[in-house]
Amino acid sequence: MTNGLVIAAVDGSEHSLRALEWARTAALRHGTGLLVAHVLPDSAQLYAGRRSALHDPNEPEEYADPVGDRVRAILEASPERPPEVRYEALEGSVPEALRVISAEGAPRMLVMGSRGRGGFATLLLGSNSRAVATTASCPVVVVPHADRDAAAGPSGEAAGASAGKVVLGLHVTETPEDVLSFAFAEAAARGTTVQVVSAYAIPPGPTNLLGGPFAVIPPEALADEGDSVPAEREMLRAQTRRLEAVRRRYPDVPVEQAAEPGSAAGRLVDASRSAALVVVGRHHPRVRSLLIGSVAHAVLQHAHGPVAVVPALTDTDAED
Repeated sequence: MTNGLVIAAVDGSEHSLRALEWARTAALRHGTGLLVAHVLPDSAQLYAGRRSALHDPNEPEEYADPVGDRVRAILEASPERPPEVRYEALEGSVPEALRVISAEGAPRMLVMGSRGRGGFATLLLGSNSRAVATTASCPVVVVPHADRDAAAGPSGEAAGASAGKVVLGLHVTETPEDVLSFAFAEAAARGTTVQVVSAYAIPPGPTNLLGGPFAVIPPEALADEGDSVPAEREMLRAQTRRLEAVRRRYPDVPVEQAAEPGSAAGRLVDASRSAALVVVGRHHPRVRSLLIGSVAHAVLQHAHGPVAVVPALTDTDAED
């Protein structure tokens, strides 16, 4: 994985400030720098264009930027700062400006809130978040706003089978290798487990095992005489084969494997209530009509915790 900067996209909203704190912690965890990116409001961009066109030396060089000032004050008051902190004011539309900066210098990730300052209160996922997750050249972490974040229970501690883990949504034949690497790198930095979730086709006939408890199975427990249905056993074996390479690179990261009948989206959304991070892949850019898959879209729309959408970053990833 790249050791590039963590980018925090901010707009001054409380949603983006939650993302800023998440990005600050991620930069500290990975020992890398933090780039705080702020797309200037239309009024500031119009002012800059007017000043440039008029060449008036009496006009102030910069339009007042209270968002940038506020973010600087917040980070300066933080108990711990990353080794390098940079600020950059961007022009253009939010999705396009963030798409461009995501392609510069191989950043480790871009972190943003699930809904910005201008979003409707009832929307779970803002249009800018969706657009950036769909088009960015680096992994995008979308941090939910406060009323969606269910990671902490009444005691303030995460609860549930996925508590504190990195949950990876894996399609064994389509998920790019970079998605696996990102999930394992995050788990290694956190000192936690990767919980791998895949879906398998529901066998036809009246004997389908639906509605039973969701089983989390360590790899060493997989055996031919297991109690799971054949389709589930085959999926778990396929997972094991697909995970071999990344597990060799991260031998100290514990792994749990799970298979879900039908679609994995519901299980991933449920896991997001207590997981440290849910990681999903984005369709290969050759699939123009599906730049973001249905599972990734559903998880972004409904997740209760941070979600990382990871594109194919190299040419050696699994093909769609």
